[in-house]
Amino acid sequence: MFKKLKPLIYSRLFIFLAYYIIRIYSKTFRLTVENEDNFRTLRQDGIPVLLCTWHQQFFSAIRHFKTYAGLNPALMISQSKDGDLISGVARRTGWHTPRGSSSNGGKHALDQMIHHLKTYGFGAHILDGPTGPMGKVKPGVIKMAREADLTVVPLSTRADRAWYFNSWDRFMLPKPFSRVWITFGQGLNFDADDEDFESQRRSLETAMQPCLILNPAGQAGRG
Repeated sequence: MFKKLKPLIYSRLFIFLAYYIIRIYSKTFRLTVENEDNFRTLRQDGIPVLLCTWHQQFFSAIRHFKTYAGLNPALMISQSKDGDLISGVARRTGWHTPRGSSSNGGKHALDQMIHHLKTYGFGAHILDGPTGPMGKVKPGVIKMAREADLTVVPLSTRADRAWYFNSWDRFMLPKPFSRVWITFGQGLNFDADDEDFESQRRSLETAMQPCLILNPAGQAGRG
């Protein structure tokens, strides 16, 4: 049955409907945005910024990310069929979507992202996507940070009530009318002259690990 439905799921009409369903659903969230000035100030000063989050948590930020459309943002998305759906929704949210991943078309997409970041100075990146492992920072983000001379700004989301999928990332879907927090961290910089590339990757992974929700059952809202 699912195979028969696949052409419909990845059709333009379905992507169009998915965008509006996500918009309507996410508008039920009682959203709180924390420390957004951490990156807004950097952009006002002309410093390129790359927002970074875990695959587990990106859905909660989709609604708010539409407010960044005027900044010419970009987000690298895989060339998979699922990526077609995500890319279609992201483009309707005002985001450019270079397509590729570590397993397929990654170098071309990474080059596109670096060019975009050098030109427009703003984008986002899912650190462990599209297939994990969960909580493992892949090296592409460090290459972007070094070559585009940008500041990486950690982003995390959480909800007081959410479903967690039985997937590789324990994907988080906030429940309708739940309280949702989007929190921006302090910017991180990675010196292109530092030859220890792996050390930089590990340092970002260490900085981002506290944002990962490893025990969903033990999570609680704040405030």
